[in-house]
Amino acid sequence: QVQLVESGGGLVQAGGSLRLSCVASGTLVSINILAWYREAPGKQRELVASMTNGDRKYAESVKGRFTISGDKADKVIYLQMDSLKPEDTADYYCYFGNTWGTRHFWGQGTQVTVSS
Repeated sequence: QVQLVESGGGLVQAGGSLRLSCVASGTLVSINILAWYREAPGKQRELVASMTNGDRKYAESVKGRFTISGDKADKVIYLQMDSLKPEDTADYYCYFGNTWGTRHFWGQGTQVTVSS
């Protein structure tokens, strides 16, 4: 079993920055997707950024502003969020899984609020 714990959320003014962390415990055998999702009030959960076998991808809305980093070996991933906008306000979740769909784990979420 894998447990994921996020931290780093909070309240920030528009234009500010936050860095989210996600620490994993447990066995990460066959895990090859490390990702961040977010869920805003009244909206569906969406993919923000991911690393699949090291290949990074970003949602169009965060390209150039957010950076995903970290790796499975260190059992930690980060999401550096710069130039934050009010529309980035959401609960942010880290996700560890694999491309075969046989293992998938979620963190408990951390809240990010961006004021205008």
